[in-house]
Amino acid sequence: MSNKRELYSSGAEWEDIAGYSRAVRVGDRIEVAGTTAMIDGQLIGEGDIYLQTKTILQIIKNAIEGLGGDIKDVVRTKMYVTDISQWELVAKAHGEMFSKIKPASTMVEVTALIDPDLLVEIEASVIVT
Repeated sequence: MSNKRELYSSGAEWEDIAGYSRAVRVGDRIEVAGTTAMIDGQLIGEGDIYLQTKTILQIIKNAIEGLGGDIKDVVRTKMYVTDISQWELVAKAHGEMFSKIKPASTMVEVTALIDPDLLVEIEASVIVT
């Protein structure tokens, strides 16, 4: 097993500004950074926490696959929501992606994300099998 460090960029300008990668793989582990529904500087799903969650999970899936992993390899997700009363919509989107995989998962309410239009941010941890 290689311990080479591989980086995945989603192309967001903030990755270079803040000095981070969308995802990093070392050996059989992939860690996906906190991900929002921003694509090319545009928010997908303004005011729609379900669509934001679906978009985020697809971005995460792309990052995992870009580093040679598979969505089935996800072992943990962490979800940060700005309105916990909408948890069922976040859970619905999460369940559509992970109902058979069932990673360990956490959802917490936060006061705010970096942009007030962002309703949810998700991180993922992966062990490639």
